[in-house]
Amino acid sequence: MANKPGPITLKKGDPLFAEGDSSDAMYVVKSGGIAITKRKGDGEIELARIMPGQLFGEMAFFDNRPRSAGARAALPGTVVIALPFSALHAQFKTFPEWLKSMVRTVNENLRNANKRIQALEKLEKEDEQKFPPHTVTKLCGILTLVAARHGEKESHEDKESLVVPGGTLRNYTIQIFQEPTHKMNTLMEWLGELGILDVESLGEGQQQIRFHKYELLCNFTEWYNKWLFTADDKKISIDESEMPILKALMFYAEKQEKEEDGSYKLFVNNIRNHSLEDLDYLVDIGDYDSLINKKVLGEKLQEEGGITVSFKPEVMERVLPFWEILFHIQKKDGLKK
Repeated sequence: MANKPGPITLKKGDPLFAEGDSSDAMYVVKSGGIAITKRKGDGEIELARIMPGQLFGEMAFFDNRPRSAGARAALPGTVVIALPFSALHAQFKTFPEWLKSMVRTVNENLRNANKRIQALEKLEKEDEQKFPPHTVTKLCGILTLVAARHGEKESHEDKESLVVPGGTLRNYTIQIFQEPTHKMNTLMEWLGELGILDVESLGEGQQQIRFHKYELLCNFTEWYNKWLFTADDKKISIDESEMPILKALMFYAEKQEKEEDGSYKLFVNNIRNHSLEDLDYLVDIGDYDSLINKKVLGEKLQEEGGITVSFKPEVMERVLPFWEILFHIQKKDGLKK
């Protein structure tokens, strides 16, 4: 596209060059904007936005390497000025040798510096996205500790909540437990999506944290910590594919009375016949087998009226909400796709 010097007009989305193309020119943005892109899977991500007056594509002038990224018009009415390398090389040959050597050295140093910066940014990004189990329990432990010690009860939308000053939580996070605030903020965002808490702005950079489900967060933290230190052969581990089955069981259990021993007994035939209408997904008779093997449910029994499964509500209360929180955190952390 850049065999001749001069302006090139692009519509929004038009490619200027693709990643891997041969390098034959550098460019100056005259108007609009250029997105520097990198292929990722079947799509691409934007690495940078080049605005009017800025130069790009110059790194290949000396080494003639293929384009390490693509470039496309990011805004309507984008115009770039092409500066072909062939014309620039003719002028470059007139430079004194010491100047040519200096420019080459600066260019190589810039390229190496860019590589190091990209590597550091990648490591930092990976670190920010990593929430290993001990980090989750520690951050949740900080939240529940601060709420217990400094939370004030308030009535909010006809419900009681605990309110903690944001500055107090920040001091505990950084000064006492020496954890980065960006991780705490990220976790609170995820917990907010589950309705467990909200971070409320008070203006002038001040915040407060409102806990809607403080007891649930306490119980989750204690359960998860205990679960992590339980021997593998004694753990109850739930697969995400089993969550719809657990939710269906709780949905139908809430519609009937408990048995004399406090357990729920459900007819799986009835669940199969009504789940598609009630829950928008089918729960078949064989879907319970894995949960039965894990002792979350009792054995299926053939009784008058059909096949039944039973479970203790306290078991389900431990399993369902805690794994829901855990799966949500893992999804957000990119551990589950």
